[in-house]
Amino acid sequence: MFIVGITGGIGSGKSAVSDFLMEQGVKIVDADIVAREVVMPESQALQAIQEHFGDSVIDPIDKTLNRAALRKIVFDDGSSRKWLEELLHPAIRTEIIHQLKSAASSYAVLTSPLLLETDQHLLTQHIVVVDTSEKHQIQRTMNRDSNDEEQVRAIIAAQMPRDQKLERADTVISNQGSLEDLHKQCILLHEELLSLAEERSN
Repeated sequence: MFIVGITGGIGSGKSAVSDFLMEQGVKIVDADIVAREVVMPESQALQAIQEHFGDSVIDPIDKTLNRAALRKIVFDDGSSRKWLEELLHPAIRTEIIHQLKSAASSYAVLTSPLLLETDQHLLTQHIVVVDTSEKHQIQRTMNRDSNDEEQVRAIIAAQMPRDQKLERADTVISNQGSLEDLHKQCILLHEELLSLAEERSN
């Protein structure tokens, strides 16, 4: 199975690219969704998080993870972020591998904001970076998540710098314009990935 990694900074448009490829019948494994699945109520990971950070990170009504509360803690404290990553990354990786193995499409996609920051990139044979300016990142994320600019800038600062991502890309998708412009690039990307997948299978 030819596995493609898609990444980019927050608000870059990773989801828009992945959604387009999904519409073409490509198997998409979203690391963010997997990350939610491994901390479902009553999971071992969620219990460990509650024991470590306290009840403030648990929603009192539905007992799910209060991501906003946890995000504030870990972005203000590097050691807390490291502890959380050491807990969650192995569980997330195991589930990602399981889902990728179930793919029936010509190629499969692993989309992840931390593809290059973690060992997730080792699961892929081709890396696509969705790139946009910091200005676009901030505006899109503020509109989408109702975060203030300071919080968005903190998230950007905690991620791998844009130039380092671009250096490691096999393909770059520039998302500076309209959704129509992005989809035109996605059509070409899909054709390229189908061709590469066929080459690998021969």
